[in-house]
Order: sequence, then C-alpha cells, then structure tokens
Amino acid sequence: MKIIESSLVSGVELPLQLNISFEKVFVVFEKYAQKEYENHPFHSSAKEMILLLEKYPELINGFSDYSLLEKYHEPINLLLDPLFPEPLLNNEIKAVSIPFSFTSFKFTSRFENIIKNAGENYEFTVRNFEEESMYIMACTFILSFVYGYNVDVKRPFYFDIPDKTTGTMKYYRATFNADFSEITATKNAPNITQEDFRELLNNFDDIDLWKEKFPPNSYIFKGFGIINLFDVTSEEMLSSIKANLLGGGDNLIFRLQNNLRDFYSIRDLKLGYSIFDKFNGKLCETVVNKSNSIILNNEDQIMCSSDYFCQNIIQKVFVDHETFVISDLEEYGKATDKNSFYNSLYDSGVQSIILIPIKANNSGDLALLEIASPRAYDLNSVNINKLKDILPVFEAAVKRTSEERQNVLEATIQENYTSIHSSVKWRFYQAAQKYHLESQSNDNAKLDEIVFNDVFPLYGQSDIKGSSEARNQAIREDLITQLTLAISVLKDACKTEKLPIYNELMFRVSTFLKDVEEELNAGDEINILDFLQREIYPVFKHIKDINKPLSKKVSIYMNRLDENLNVVYEKRKDYEKSVNLINLKLSKFIDKKQKDAQQMFPHYFERYKTDGVEFNMYIGQSIAKDKKFDELYLYNLRLWQLQTMCEMENIAFSLLDKMEHNLRVASLVLVHSNSMAIKFRMDEKQFDVDGAYNIRYEIIKKRIDKAHIKNSEERITQPGKIAIIYSQDKDALEYIKYINFLQSKKQLGKIEYLELEDLQGVSGLKALRVEVVYQKDFDEKKTITLNDLIKQIEA
Repeated sequence: MKIIESSLVSGVELPLQLNISFEKVFVVFEKYAQKEYENHPFHSSAKEMILLLEKYPELINGFSDYSLLEKYHEPINLLLDPLFPEPLLNNEIKAVSIPFSFTSFKFTSRFENIIKNAGENYEFTVRNFEEESMYIMACTFILSFVYGYNVDVKRPFYFDIPDKTTGTMKYYRATFNADFSEITATKNAPNITQEDFRELLNNFDDIDLWKEKFPPNSYIFKGFGIINLFDVTSEEMLSSIKANLLGGGDNLIFRLQNNLRDFYSIRDLKLGYSIFDKFNGKLCETVVNKSNSIILNNEDQIMCSSDYFCQNIIQKVFVDHETFVISDLEEYGKATDKNSFYNSLYDSGVQSIILIPIKANNSGDLALLEIASPRAYDLNSVNINKLKDILPVFEAAVKRTSEERQNVLEATIQENYTSIHSSVKWRFYQAAQKYHLESQSNDNAKLDEIVFNDVFPLYGQSDIKGSSEARNQAIREDLITQLTLAISVLKDACKTEKLPIYNELMFRVSTFLKDVEEELNAGDEINILDFLQREIYPVFKHIKDINKPLSKKVSIYMNRLDENLNVVYEKRKDYEKSVNLINLKLSKFIDKKQKDAQQMFPHYFERYKTDGVEFNMYIGQSIAKDKKFDELYLYNLRLWQLQTMCEMENIAFSLLDKMEHNLRVASLVLVHSNSMAIKFRMDEKQFDVDGAYNIRYEIIKKRIDKAHIKNSEERITQPGKIAIIYSQDKDALEYIKYINFLQSKKQLGKIEYLELEDLQGVSGLKALRVEVVYQKDFDEKKTITLNDLIKQIEA
C-alpha cells in the first residue's frame, strides 16, 4: 500500500491522540449482513467482509502504529474499495487521510498519477501550515464534535504540486470528510464550560490558554478521513495576478509571466508588454518596468506601419482593438512574404503568439500584451478563450503600469521643465484643492497667489570664464577653414578653365578670409555664409558637372560642412562639447547634493544652465510646512553652499584633460542678510522676488559677475577663486569662520579682502575672495558630509 507521510507535521504536538480505525465502515457492513437485508445485493459480500475483519481486530479497535497500514494493506484495501468506485478512479483526486497529520493512503488512480508526476523529491505538504494554528484548529474540532460548540475557523488547505511533465506548478484545494471518525475525551481532559468557551473566543491567538483548556493528548481521535483535492490552478492564478497587481513593483510583468506559465501549463511561455504611442505611431517599451517586449526584440522602439506589421494586424489590433492570434508563425510568414514582424518573432524563437490590445489611459496610448510560445499551436484561437476570466485583471495591471509610466513622464516634466520644486509643492496642492472646492459653488473662484514671506535668499554661480571669447574664436577658426577650402577649389578650377569669374570670386573669398583672420565683427558670419550660398555654391555645382577631379575636390569641401547647418562646425562643436560637459557634470552634482541638503531643512531650490551653472535657494518658516525654522539652518545652508562651490570647482578643474577647449570656471556667492518674499509669477511660471525693495537684490545678481575691484580693471570673478559678495561686515565675519573650517580641510587657501566698484543703482559692496585648493584625483563621492557641516555650525 502506498503511504505518504509529511515530515513537516511529524512530531507536532496536538490535543488529540490519533488512532486509525475502520469501525464505522465495519458497522455499515454489519448492517447489510443482518437477515432483514438478505435480499439486498450487498448482503452476501457484507457477510464475507465481517468474517474477514473479525480476523483483524486492530482494524476495528484502532491503532496508532502507522506501520500496520502496510502490514494490513490487503484487508484495508478491500474494506475501503466501496468508497473508491472504479468508474471514478481516473476522475476524482481522493485519498484516505488522517487529520492533522496529513498521512495519506489508499489513493485514486488520478491522485497517484499526480504524485508520480511531481517527482521523487516531492513531499506532500500543505502550503499554509502553521504549527500553532494546527493545534488550535484541532481544539475547535473537539469543541464541535464533543461539546457541540459551533466555531467556524475552517480554512481551506492548499497543496502546490509540481507537474514534471509540463514543467509547471499545479495548485489544489483540499476538502476533508470526517464522517468516518469520532472524538472522545480521556480522563485528563478538563470539562469545557460555556464560560471557558467565551474566554477562548476572546483569546484565539493565546496558544497557552488553548493548551490549558485542551492539554496535549487529552482527547482520542478514532477513525479516518477522506481528503479530496480540486484543481484550482486557474483560480489561484487569478488570485495571484490580483496580488501581484496590488503589489506592483519593477518585476510585475515577469511575475505575471510565471502565473501564465502555470495557467497554460507551458513552462517556457513568454509574456511581453509594449505601448503604442498614438501620437508618434511608435511601439515603445514601458518606462517603468523594463519588460523585454517580444515584438520589439531588444529595439527601443519601432514604427507601427505596414512596412513592419501586416495590414491585418494593424487593422485588428491597432485600429479595432481586437485580440489577434498567430498559431503557426511559419504559416504567417508564407502569407506575409516573411515581413519584418515575422523576422522579429523568428529571431526571438517564437512560433505562436497572442496579441492583446488594451487601452492604457485617457491619452489614447494603447498597451499591447504579448503572450508567446516557442512551439506552433501552443497558443491558438481555442485556448485563447481561457483568458476571458483573467483578462479584466490583466487590463487593470496594464492600466496600472501605464499610469506609472505616465507618472514617470510627468515627474520628469515636473523636474526638468517647470519651477515647482518639491519643497513648495505642498502649497500648490493646497491652493489647487481650495480652488477645486470653491469652484463647485462659486463660478468666480480664483486661484490663490503663491507667496512665501520672510525667506532668506542664497545665490551662487560657477560661470565659465571667457566663454564669449572662446566661442568667437571657435567661430573664427571654423570660418577660416571653410573659406580656405573654398579658395582651394577655386584655385584648381582656374587651372582647368581659364574663366575670369574664378579669379574674381577667389579675390572676394580671400578678402573675407583676410578680414576674419584680423578680427571677427558682428554680422560677419551671416554675410560670409550668405555670400557662399549665393555666389559660390552655384559655381561649385557647375564645376562638379564638368570635371571629375574637381568634383572630388568639391565633395571634400561639402563633406566638411555640418549636414544640418551647412557650415564648417568643427571648432564650435568642440567648444560646445566642452561647455556641455562642464554644465552636465556640475548640474548633476549640485542636483544630487541639493537633495542631501533638503535633509537639513526644507528649502526652495532652482538651478539654471548658462555658460556654467547658477542657482537660487530660499529658506524660511513659510516654506517648511511642518518643521520649525531656526536661523541655525540658514547658517548651515550657507556653509553647505560654500563647501559645494569648492567641490564644483574641483569637478570643473578635473575635466580639463577631457575637453578640447581648456575652459575654466569662476565661482561667486552672493550674501544677503535680510529676509524677503518670493512670489510665483503665473505668466512666467516661475518664482521671483516680491516687493520694490527686494528688486535691488535681483539687480545685484544680474550685474555682480561683471563687477570690477575698486580702482582697477580686474574682474571680481577669477578662475581658481571663489568670490563672496556682501554688504554688511557681520556677514564677512560669519563667512570667515566657514573659510577657516574649509582651510582646515585643505580645501581653501589665501583670503583677499576687497571692495567693489559701484554698480548702476548699487554701491557699498565688498567681497572676500578666497583661493581654491584643487585636490589631486578629486572624488566627488568622498566629500565632507552633512554631519561634518552640522558639527561645525553647532561648534
């Protein structure tokens, strides 16, 4: 006799002594052996079974030694055969089982096949087994059987059984029939009163209380049970898909793929996901969950056109939004002359596929769910109907992913294209909510003005020094190259055709070249390019047509031109690459550092890319929604700003070897001691200072980097130095403390004390200018921490 015991529950303590007995079956045979049933078809066989069982009294009296199951397997089989009718052996999943031990024997043929297909290492174990819960469940079993108290704590048991034939997992729910068993109390069993029952109802999780009322082994279970398994793989997959949907996360599509593999019993089934961009006519993978779209086959995006898909797919999937199935890829290839879609699927190892279009969101985007198999006819128009029950859940999953994608895009727009910084976003939500509520009852409702009062400003910039001169020099060198190439073509043309026009044109080009070599004036570039377009290029076309060697010369000239701008754009490209490299590195660095700085105290931050980087910060109580402001946070942010400027200087300096142009930055910090108000300008969609007095601060910001040291022609901003502009001596004293700290860290050097020339409308400005000590092999990841700065401020 095949016996299955679960090691998981062996030795588990229970309030029951488990005795196997077939007495209740014996009683049934006794009934039909009576004389009154002598005409019943069961009468003779019942008499024979009684004679047989009387030889084995242990089977009736009960036993706890499970080895006797094997010893008496023949009479046990005969005894239980009536409960396992032969016509149902290949249909029902049934076995005799001992409750709370999951020891099973006497199986239907289908049950035995399922266990056999699970593999030799499989152990018949309940999924949701909990040792303490099992004890309490046995107690409730006793309450019902012995005392008649109805306690409904029934939980379905589940078995996850692998199917080695398909390489997938099958899921079964178990039901237990206890009609052939009984429970009796021993002398050691305390009597359970109504009061005890109520106490237990109020303390379900108190295992000690349950063991007090139902001591271990204080009751005897006698008999056996019948366990029936029902295949609930489809229901489990539906439940699991819902759970995965609620959980979300980066691996959502892959978890759903595993669900579908079990659902379809296809171990290597693939699930892909792509989005059809209605506005661009492209298929692209979701931004949120990189899901390896089957259709895209490692491409970032493809044009959705008849050059890629067949017209049938375009109409059914992308226009009519109907599910489309390809059962046999080779047949599809024959019908479409092996189009691009066929080749993509073939390269991916797909031979059958289901395409399920789902409207993703209100934007009109279409999500495409792709279910594929490496074998033809694994997926077909028949088993596609299995998806009907779970498709609504997949639709919800796709819409959720699409919404997450939309959120990522909106977050990107928010971060990069608008001025609503995260620190002040709460105020915009507050105003929007107020407007929404008021607009429901008031047609004249207006949006609140967004104003933050009593905030302290901080301004800094790392400007590329001499960027205008470098840009002009790059333009000049490119024009010289272009004009020199044009002269070279015309010289060779003169040798081929003795036409005076060539000499005249060469003279004019040479005149332009001489002027540019001496000095580049405003408008020169436009005039020269207009001349070349109007006078030279028609001649070059003529030269190309009449002479093959000259045609190559003209081609050399044309190949040096930028295909979009139609000019030589080599030195300028090098210059722009250098500027972009500095801007990118500095912008990414300060954006990252700023997120750390928000941990000190919430503050508004905005950054601009020019020829370099400049940034504004505002800090104060009105910006912090739930945190109390203290000027200590302002001082801390000032020190953080100066420290960050040192690090940005080092980053820019470390890029010199990587740039075609040796561009240097000059850094500046503007100190303003008085608080001010900032207001969001609805027309410009950005914050600006509010109030006439505060305009002076904006004027200083716009003019300060061009200011000179008093009684000199030297700019206050110089490479290798940080200028700290202030108007009150107390600000200088504060910053000298910060400089001393950074000098101790070998980041700053000598200090200069300077006065600035009067600016238009502004006078009395002073400056501390401090030398930057550049670090060898500077590592932006190993900078002074926030804790270091905070300790310095508090010292």
